[in-house]
Amino acid sequence: MAYLFQLSKSQVVWLCGTLIAAAGLVAVGWLLEPRSDADQVPSLTPAMTIRQIAPQLDTTGKALSKELRLPGTASMDTPLAEWGVTQASLDKVAAHIWSHRGRQLKYFLFVAIVLWALVFLVRLGRPDGADYSQRRSWFPRSVYVGTLVAAAIGCGFALGKSPNPMEGAVKVFKAMVGLQSSVPAVVGALVFFLLLAIVGNKLVCGWACPFGALQELVYALPILRRMKRRKVPFLLSNVIRGGLFALMLLLLFGWIGGKRGFVLYHPINPFNLFNFEFEGPPMVAMIAGALVLGAGVYRPFCQFICPFGFVSWFAERASLYRIRVSPARCNGCGACGVACPTGAAKDIVAGRWLAADCYSCARCLTVCPHDAIRYCRRSEPTKTASSE
Repeated sequence: MAYLFQLSKSQVVWLCGTLIAAAGLVAVGWLLEPRSDADQVPSLTPAMTIRQIAPQLDTTGKALSKELRLPGTASMDTPLAEWGVTQASLDKVAAHIWSHRGRQLKYFLFVAIVLWALVFLVRLGRPDGADYSQRRSWFPRSVYVGTLVAAAIGCGFALGKSPNPMEGAVKVFKAMVGLQSSVPAVVGALVFFLLLAIVGNKLVCGWACPFGALQELVYALPILRRMKRRKVPFLLSNVIRGGLFALMLLLLFGWIGGKRGFVLYHPINPFNLFNFEFEGPPMVAMIAGALVLGAGVYRPFCQFICPFGFVSWFAERASLYRIRVSPARCNGCGACGVACPTGAAKDIVAGRWLAADCYSCARCLTVCPHDAIRYCRRSEPTKTASSE
């Protein structure tokens, strides 16, 4: 509460305006959300054919055949019962495919959270006119933690797994092999998430992604502190993440294995947690492993596996707002590098263009003894530093 009383009148206006705008976005999304039987899985029977069922599930015949594990020669016009498909197996597959239909409200919620995070980091986290000796109280962690809890609940457990950033990066390529019914829709989803990663450096990953939020919350627990001091070398994690992405493409297009359509990430998709769908031991192991290991290693799934994390790592070079360092004030003391859970702050200070992932967590913004770090546009740090 003491932090709120330090805010200037201008910042209070920004705070109220942002909360109203975020609430308005969620309200609009809620009003536009379908309220009919469109949310219910269609009634299907094994007496129907792939050609009849696929349009009702908003999928392709190839994707439906793959989920039902039918042979590649299966006719689109043969009743599923003749292929040995039971009602129980059809219902299970239909429910799984239906769960990938994106909830429209989630798009609005993602935007609302990213808007809040951006305004907090740029305008609200640091009280106007506050003495720099009070910097440890700036960017209060309670705000970040509260937002993460909202993201995990709202963008995860309440509204289900779809859409999500990981899906956005994978479905575009699935569409290229006939596993998605609408190419414009999946391209639009990827562009949407990339824009949210560019407007503020990886903000959608750092503040709004539900599985990222769970990992961040686990890492924030006051345990395994000695382990947390040892950071994963970014070259190692990015090579593994990029290698998995390349392997996914090779398998998906059949360049390895000779069979198109296998999605490497499908058996280990942690976002299934939010629908309570655990399709096998690899998925359970991935979810449990990421959350348990995440108590000592920062965002292990994001750093080592997530395909969107890899794609957005390239896109964040164009981020409008991000952590920036004033060369005029920085003396290379390394305090920000110690506070940063990845190697991002150290790379930014060193001026490396291909810096490690920065999740805009704000840990480095309260530790610099020379006021050299800001979350801002490219032109702001030097101007602010020289004017104070």
